[in-house]
Amino acid sequence: MPAALRSDRLHDARVAHHSDDGRSLRTNTMLGVRAVEVIGLLALASSALYFVSDGIEVVQGRFSTGQLWLTLVAEATVPIFVIGLWFVQRPRIARLGAVSAIAYAYSFVFFTGTVVYALVNGTRDFEQLGAALDPAMTIHGAVMVIAGIGFGYAVARARVLPRWTGIALAVGVGLVPLSMGFAVGLVAIGMRDLAFAGMGAALLRRS
Repeated sequence: MPAALRSDRLHDARVAHHSDDGRSLRTNTMLGVRAVEVIGLLALASSALYFVSDGIEVVQGRFSTGQLWLTLVAEATVPIFVIGLWFVQRPRIARLGAVSAIAYAYSFVFFTGTVVYALVNGTRDFEQLGAALDPAMTIHGAVMVIAGIGFGYAVARARVLPRWTGIALAVGVGLVPLSMGFAVGLVAIGMRDLAFAGMGAALLRRS
């Protein structure tokens, strides 16, 4: 085969590959542009609000009513945008992404309920909340960590959204149970929030 012809075919293959990457968000989902924008906005805004809430808790050294309401709003949206993030990456995110997204969303349905519990009962801080709701807190925390790592890996592997967001999510969630003290824990949580915010920003940019 002439070298020029081989070069043209290689070029066409590369163009097709990159075009497929660019079309994946548009052609592999039944969601409209507006729905994709809503998912992106939720992921971006909720993650920023979540980090602000955690920062306030660190500064205060305890819960407060206003801070808990911020947490409630942020956590209540997590199941929605996580399922949305999974959906817009189909089919590339595969079965691991689906299972991980559903498990992660489920864990935050539970955690949203714990915020309601803290508001109703005037719970002082996270330690008191954990003591009141264990072993359910520990079990759902483990589900969140495993699912978060799995979803992050699936996102990085799918390459529909920026690969760094999946890596940051997996690392940040994996560091949460290893963190000692609020300051270190805030760094781990910040990585998780940055990852989801990055996914949301990517959706807004692409839509």
